[in-house]
Amino acid sequence: MTHPRRSAILLIGFQNDYFSPDGAMHSVIEQNARENDVLANTKRILDAFVSQDLPIINLPIHFSPDYEELGQPTGLLAAIRDAGAFRRDTKGGETIPELLEYGDRIQHLKGKTSFNAFLGTNLDEHLRRSGVEHVFVTGVVTSICIDSTARAAAEQGFAVTIVRDASAGRNKTEHEFYCESIFPLYAEVIGTKDLLDHEADSQIAR
Repeated sequence: MTHPRRSAILLIGFQNDYFSPDGAMHSVIEQNARENDVLANTKRILDAFVSQDLPIINLPIHFSPDYEELGQPTGLLAAIRDAGAFRRDTKGGETIPELLEYGDRIQHLKGKTSFNAFLGTNLDEHLRRSGVEHVFVTGVVTSICIDSTARAAAEQGFAVTIVRDASAGRNKTEHEFYCESIFPLYAEVIGTKDLLDHEADSQIAR
């Protein structure tokens, strides 16, 4: 496992509507997030990197009350609209408390209204201004926002690592299919332990 000198951590979908038991979309990722121990592994990663000089960026998805940004949505976006999920200024749309504990060490970039976190945000500009060449991608949903964002990052010239047990899909089969058959086509896929062992050995983010 090798990485460029300057890395960033991208946190995708860590919002109450996914992770809170009463969240509007909790059932979508509940089982696989529990199987992968996503929150605990993400916190292990953050704890390891929080004192280091690298960007940690949270990229929530938000919509207006009438979902005007979506037009005529289909699939998951239609399900989000129908469930009333991820609306701005609602509890469900808020970042989960587990991330808020890190205060201003986590940067929050707004504007994401689609699967790809580079659209509607200044993520690309922010990464390049910070000298980032490599991104670790974590969060949900594996087959949608994780794939769309990670693929876009690779196409824009960033080296990409997806942390498989700090991410979750709609079910185990879907998650494993993407981690084993799709992501390796354009990214590295590793587990939290491998990431932390490598970080401890090499201080890759410095």
